[in-house]
Amino acid sequence: MKQKSTHVKPALGLPEFIALMALMTSLVALSIDAMLPALDAIGTAMGAKDIHESHLIVSLFFGGMAVGQLFFGPYCDTRGRREAIILGLVIFAVGTVVCMLADDMQTMLIGRVIQAFGVSGPRIASTAVIRDQFAGEAMARVMSFIMMVFILVPMLAPMVGQWVLNIASWFHIFTLFLLVAVFTGAWFWIRQPETLPPSRRKPFSWAQFFRSSMFIITHKPVIGPTLAMGCVFGGFLAYLSASQTIFQGFYGVGEMFSYIFATLAFSIGLASFINSKIVMRLGMYRVTQVALIGSVVFSVIFLGIIEMFDGLPPLVVTIGSLFIGFFFVGLLFGNLNAIAMHPLGDMAGLGAAIIGSLSSIIAVLVATTVDSYLTVDLFPIGAGFLVFFTLAFIIIRLSLQRPEKTA
Repeated sequence: MKQKSTHVKPALGLPEFIALMALMTSLVALSIDAMLPALDAIGTAMGAKDIHESHLIVSLFFGGMAVGQLFFGPYCDTRGRREAIILGLVIFAVGTVVCMLADDMQTMLIGRVIQAFGVSGPRIASTAVIRDQFAGEAMARVMSFIMMVFILVPMLAPMVGQWVLNIASWFHIFTLFLLVAVFTGAWFWIRQPETLPPSRRKPFSWAQFFRSSMFIITHKPVIGPTLAMGCVFGGFLAYLSASQTIFQGFYGVGEMFSYIFATLAFSIGLASFINSKIVMRLGMYRVTQVALIGSVVFSVIFLGIIEMFDGLPPLVVTIGSLFIGFFFVGLLFGNLNAIAMHPLGDMAGLGAAIIGSLSSIIAVLVATTVDSYLTVDLFPIGAGFLVFFTLAFIIIRLSLQRPEKTA
């Protein structure tokens, strides 16, 4: 049944609203990418057995988000957006304090999982706040502005982390997280009213949860892109978790790491921008197919280059290859998620949480498996790209013959 519009009138001016929403959605990227220059220092301080334990500081963050999304997806529909965002920020702050007080790697990882669980609140509920106030082209316009800010964060966050390391220590990267969380929560609480009135809230239903879960698991046009998204993101997460080891450990680039990381992050941002320009004309299915073929071809060539240089190509060759490969990855992130969401219809909210959680769990398993083989060269990363990008391509070919009607 067609429903009338329930959008509320925006309470904030557009510039302030965009800045606030961009800050909340960017907290995830800040919490991950600002940590990258400090992974070795934290591993040493926490008595890590090897580099792989340090990589878990990044990869397990996504595991915590997988659980957090399942909780905060229904929570923000049941209890309102403000409560979900403030609760999430409080949990994030608690996790940050746990990390600051940690004296061993186990405690540090527990703190990171708590952080990730908490940050899922503002991540999910902020999108709901936008949806509550804007529709159609207006929402697309707001999201495009927010994405312009969001793209900058992965580029700048490692530089911020390196700057903190230079003037203080890794401990104060967590101090920065705490200050940002407190500032964001105060700004949101003072300035942004609730956008989901009690009359529109829906009580959590286990029946709806299982219905959405079964629909996702049993429908190839949903589970296929979800699995493919997990494979693609898993291959990328293996690189992300190990990026500091690769560039500062293998290549010895020192403080240039943050600039190299920013360059490669720009490739994904550029792909997202171009995708926004071409997807309406070419369609998300066609763009996805082309991007999957491109990612497989890239992984074959990249693994060949690694073999040619006995595991460690020249730095400029590695950066150039990854820049091209990550462009295809950038095209896939948004489109695979949109394809998976397409058949969900009225179960979109809970379905999005389930899809996000399932793909994140797959990605963490893929990344930790790939990174466990990383020792002195890039063979595991290249092989991981080839295996899981190819697997994603096969899954999409088997699961998507044509678009399916929404549920």
